[in-house]
Amino acid sequence: MVHICRKEHFNAAHKLYNPNWSRERNEEVFGPCANENWHGHNFELIVTVKGKPDPETGFVVDLKVLGKIIKENIISKVDHKNLNLDVDFMKGKLTSCENLVLEFWKILEFQLSKVSDTAKLHCLELIETNKNSVKYYGE
Repeated sequence: MVHICRKEHFNAAHKLYNPNWSRERNEEVFGPCANENWHGHNFELIVTVKGKPDPETGFVVDLKVLGKIIKENIISKVDHKNLNLDVDFMKGKLTSCENLVLEFWKILEFQLSKVSDTAKLHCLELIETNKNSVKYYGE
């Protein structure tokens, strides 16, 4: 099994805020991330796909094709956006990295299945800061 990775970047603003809680409770749990005027990050998304190389191309999946899938279906939807207000697939969800990566997985798994019968999504890593990141393996 070979694992290939594609890294993409996006910039986005968000606010962690549970509307069922008081402002004080949100600030207690989410700290400055509950700022009513939002805050932003320079995110990094690393997409890992696994599979056996195609005998004719040597590719698990063409990285240019994978890059296009990520850019068209994720990056174009989130880059320079407010994740709480502008991103359809995040409507009604807390915009934590955990929830973002779950939604990204659903989208990318479906799109990858359209271009390959053998390559499978293995891991998504969403890096929010140089100290904070989330990994998801589809489980």
